[in-house]
Amino acid sequence: MPDGLLQLPGIGRERFLRRYWQRKPLLLRQALPGFAPLLSRRALFDLALRDDVEARLVQRAGAQWSVLHAPLRARDLPPLRRPGWTLLVQGVDLHHEAVAALLRRFRFLPDARLDDIMVSWASDGGGVGPHVDDYDVFLLQAQGRRRWRLGAVAEPRMQDGQPLKLLQDFQPQQDIVVEPGDLLYLPPGWGHDGVAQGECMTYSVGFRAPPGDELLRQLLWKLAEELPAAARYSDRGRIEPRGAAHPARLPEDMVDFVAQAFSRLRPGRADFRRALGELLTEPKQEVVFEAPPAGALERRLARKGLRLDRRSRMLWAPGAIFVNGESVPQALCRSPLLRQLADARCLDAAQYASASDAERDLLRQWFRLGWAHAAGD
Repeated sequence: MPDGLLQLPGIGRERFLRRYWQRKPLLLRQALPGFAPLLSRRALFDLALRDDVEARLVQRAGAQWSVLHAPLRARDLPPLRRPGWTLLVQGVDLHHEAVAALLRRFRFLPDARLDDIMVSWASDGGGVGPHVDDYDVFLLQAQGRRRWRLGAVAEPRMQDGQPLKLLQDFQPQQDIVVEPGDLLYLPPGWGHDGVAQGECMTYSVGFRAPPGDELLRQLLWKLAEELPAAARYSDRGRIEPRGAAHPARLPEDMVDFVAQAFSRLRPGRADFRRALGELLTEPKQEVVFEAPPAGALERRLARKGLRLDRRSRMLWAPGAIFVNGESVPQALCRSPLLRQLADARCLDAAQYASASDAERDLLRQWFRLGWAHAAGD
């Protein structure tokens, strides 16, 4: 079990999972006492201006909202003293090690569900309006104060004419003000409206919950890509001369061909496991791994051990191991050492020394791809 997991003071993780997770909100005062922003306002703004970072600028003027998506420029950002604006920077854990370490504290929940940390900075009165999410989120206050109004939403109706999905006739049932170190958990389906009271920074820890139809479309596409090459469609000897009267009619012969081709796709549980594992470990679109400089690879790894890059995603299942959208070769798919790496995200020097030749070759390959590094580098 990884060290440094979030303790959830006063309730504990077991009780939280049994009584609150996916059920009802929970406010934990001083869940992280003394917590302060892990990167400065200036550093956050600089990050938002990068081409490889997803960011949004949300502003409100009366009842009308506006949204500006990345790429953002410095001149797009309003003056700090102007009220009612918010900058949201997605996936900050991909770019900042301390934020990635904070995300790892939530690994008492499955990595397959863990998504990223969004950091938002808001001027006085800033927010994104009343809305509802389809996924779980922990909202950690890092700077200043924020007022949250919360309420269950059975059938969400959205406001017309807005660039954001804002709830219409939101009826909050709770009204709270959070301060640095406070942690608010919200399950799916709970409307919330957060408004900054003075300059404010909030860290949002989000969890993936893809809809079944979307997941099925992605999995079927992935499974179909892995099918061996098939014969090309042919209608030799099957076109009737009288068909010239209706050239726009879809040939039933072609429908039969597609139906037969689809019948070849008969995935079993292991196929779904493999496709899902590869899908869920695919790096985010903006992630680019960099190969390390040439050097004494074996000596560094043998002396220090190995750790996964913070952007690498790794999962395992019975008889399968996945990393960054790929399945580990069949000969190593049950490797206890690789499972240990997936769970702990690092191997010490002694564990690395215990690796078989095949395991060590694979780890070296990941190192050269930038997926892993010598521990401590």
